[in-house]
Amino acid sequence: MEKTIDENIQGTTLELDSKKQNTKKLYMESYGCAMNFSDSEIVASILTKQGYNTTNKLEDADLVLVNTCSIRDKAEQTVRKRLEKYNAVKRDLNPNMKVGVLGCMAERLKSKFLEEEKIVDMVVGPDAYKDLPNLLKEVEAGRDAVNVVLSKDETYGDISPVRLDSNGVTALVSITRGCDNMCTFCVVPFTRGRERSRDPQSILKEIQDLAEKGYKEITLLGQNVDSYLWYGGGLKKDFKSATEMEKATATDFAQLLELVAKAQPKMRIRFSTSNPQDMHEEVLHMVAKYDNICNHIHLPVQSGSSRILKEMNRLHTREEYITLIDKIRTIIPECSISQDMIVGFPTETEEDHQDTLSLMEYVKYNFGYMYKYSERPGTMAARKLEDDVPEATKSRRLAEIVAAQRAHGAERTKAFVGKTVEVLVERESKKNENEWSGRTEQNIVAVFPKGNHKIGDFVNVKIKDSTSATLIGEAL
Repeated sequence: MEKTIDENIQGTTLELDSKKQNTKKLYMESYGCAMNFSDSEIVASILTKQGYNTTNKLEDADLVLVNTCSIRDKAEQTVRKRLEKYNAVKRDLNPNMKVGVLGCMAERLKSKFLEEEKIVDMVVGPDAYKDLPNLLKEVEAGRDAVNVVLSKDETYGDISPVRLDSNGVTALVSITRGCDNMCTFCVVPFTRGRERSRDPQSILKEIQDLAEKGYKEITLLGQNVDSYLWYGGGLKKDFKSATEMEKATATDFAQLLELVAKAQPKMRIRFSTSNPQDMHEEVLHMVAKYDNICNHIHLPVQSGSSRILKEMNRLHTREEYITLIDKIRTIIPECSISQDMIVGFPTETEEDHQDTLSLMEYVKYNFGYMYKYSERPGTMAARKLEDDVPEATKSRRLAEIVAAQRAHGAERTKAFVGKTVEVLVERESKKNENEWSGRTEQNIVAVFPKGNHKIGDFVNVKIKDSTSATLIGEAL
């Protein structure tokens, strides 16, 4: 399950090196996982070449696009409310406006959007963004347009993304697409297809371009970064039939990390998301070996119960997960660890729930993303398992897990009090205009008085106090 951030609506003004003759206006919102935000940057790049500049005023837009998430019902309902808003503006203020849906909901609900509800003009799946110019021609001719075909090799490695709402400091760099892990609760394999990896030279080129533009930190991004495997192209599942030369010269994720770390020694490197069953020890040694690879691992577990993990088809047990945690603590002692957790999965008992709480007590995650289970149509869980945990029970269990995480997060951040940490300044603090906000290499937010520092600076900060999620300090 991917980290979802659908709570953060992004009505995006793009920072483009766009041509002055571009006259059409694009308004775009993105929801869901980090991959969706990365995809929106690819879409922005493609549409710039089609004559679109951007606007942050919905009512001025010639084209409105929403990049969608299907991982939870809440995310889909949020998007539906936004579509109602778009169509109200179209009806009352801008009848020539065209509305399109991108991403995972596009693939899953294409017929509903176009045929049954007739609320959009265009539906484009995650692998079809290069077809946008042709689809726009169809829309401009008054016809509905749809392309949700899943690709076996598309990685968008040849497109230089436009950075959306960029602070000029941090950027996402996609390295894989799709997922082969058929977790029973997840729609991603159905909406994004099978795993395929991007040419490492393409990745290095994009990161070099970011470095030349002054970026200080990148996140290597994929549904499952630990499954990265480049052997010349194609699906990961076909690697077994690759030639001996392709196998001998293949690049895995640990090797890619080393390539990037060596190529950009002054740039911070993060990665997300990892899957416990696919994370190899060599990756941990790479994190420990290179100072510029950040000491943070996002390691979704979903449940602390081996029985529930089996029902989820997670392909790892509680005990195997704990063994991996112990390896991380041994090899990277200063590493922070974060989690994804689902409560109320079908058949979850109180004993299973207590197993989750005890796992959290053992790991004491720095932070996490916790959700109530919501049935996703088309998944194995929806087809085979009854959503039998009462809503009130889900809510109570979620509250207990959130409370535990807050306590553990507070304990983890408090341990930094009195220490000096390096913070990359990213933005002004939301709560105090006289303070900067940035993150440590452990991905923990820190705030401190601005002084003479500026966005993009690496600053040594002495930590004086902390909350459950934030470090408070002074620059040295």
